[in-house]
Amino acid sequence: MHNLVFSFIARVQQLRFWVLLVVVCGNSVVARAQYDAAFMRYWQVEPQLNPAAVGREDELNITVAMQTHATGYEDAGSTLYAGADMAFALGNTRHGVGLTLVNDEIGLFSHKRFSAQYAYHHKLWGGRLSGGMQVDMLSESVDGGKAETNDPNDPVFSGGDMSGSQFDASVGLFYTHRRWYAGLAMQHLTAPTISLGDKSELKVNSAYNFMAGYNIPTKYPFITVTPSVILRYDGTDFRSDLTARVKYSGEGRTLYGGVNYAPQYSIGAFFGFVFHGLDICYGYEANTNGLGIAAGNHEITLAYKVDLNLGKRGRNMHKSVRWL
Repeated sequence: MHNLVFSFIARVQQLRFWVLLVVVCGNSVVARAQYDAAFMRYWQVEPQLNPAAVGREDELNITVAMQTHATGYEDAGSTLYAGADMAFALGNTRHGVGLTLVNDEIGLFSHKRFSAQYAYHHKLWGGRLSGGMQVDMLSESVDGGKAETNDPNDPVFSGGDMSGSQFDASVGLFYTHRRWYAGLAMQHLTAPTISLGDKSELKVNSAYNFMAGYNIPTKYPFITVTPSVILRYDGTDFRSDLTARVKYSGEGRTLYGGVNYAPQYSIGAFFGFVFHGLDICYGYEANTNGLGIAAGNHEITLAYKVDLNLGKRGRNMHKSVRWL
């Protein structure tokens, strides 16, 4: 049993930043790590990180992102994100709503999160400040029937599947100006404990993140440079991502690319384009320690905007730098 635990952790500890449940000799032990998936294109999946980001644009925004883990390793798993958000007006006030779904798979472990989000937007200092809240349903499961243990009668895994669910919540603030944005959020406000059967449980730590970005115009009117950053901390682990993006938009074409660096974790690059309104991007994130550069993560993002014209347009509406 001990060999199973150590082998599994060695495979995944450098790849993912969520909590893995490890059970040793019938007693519950929680492995500390960041719980939520870390997408390299974090600005494209902002509602996953901060509920105040919903409704930042007048259009209905639909985003799907897929991240595969540990190239070359069996049962390394993948993460799927799907989200949609939109703005609407009630009288002279602006609001945003959104829905997100995250499905995360690694080996025997499966994590699912369904979230509903709301944000209120208010004009302030030439920009727009939004405050948001989110309610979540977290679902965790372990396929114990597939575990290869030294003891075929192991009391934990011999029972087959283990699963559990719990409600959760998040809150956040977001400020958008003409060329820059900044957001601060607290995820897993309730710090829930999810029971998996009678012998195991998973403790989810509250997590905090800060993100910011700035559009820098250049002397070439078709080219924009956008540096951005996200900082994540859950009371135990800290991760920072530093990103630089360059976009060309002209003559009916939109192309962009960039690099991402997460100190002590990874370095990555991505390239994307817009085709008939569909934003398509591919990226590769190489691990700089642990499993090595070759065993990195592939990431594909698809995003589409639909003009519903439900938001009340005005002088203080600004294009979101999330979309460049």
